[in-house]
Amino acid sequence: MTTLELKLAKNQLSTLLELVMKGEEIIITENNEPVIKLSPLKMEKKLPRQPGSAEGKVWIADDFDAPLTDFEEYM
Repeated sequence: MTTLELKLAKNQLSTLLELVMKGEEIIITENNEPVIKLSPLKMEKKLPRQPGSAEGKVWIADDFDAPLTDFEEYM
């Protein structure tokens, strides 16, 4: 973990962001008090999609595409 004074951090933002993207945490201080913590986000890894993973969970009626007689009456 790196600690840096705010005045110095302002001039080195791009360098600090590169370090954070590599996994380093950076604490920015003002008057020797920590005010900001820069750290990388820990994103969840998504599992690859599996074909057929909803098998048995979805049901479609045999007449799902039949005309809607109630709807036709109102037209």
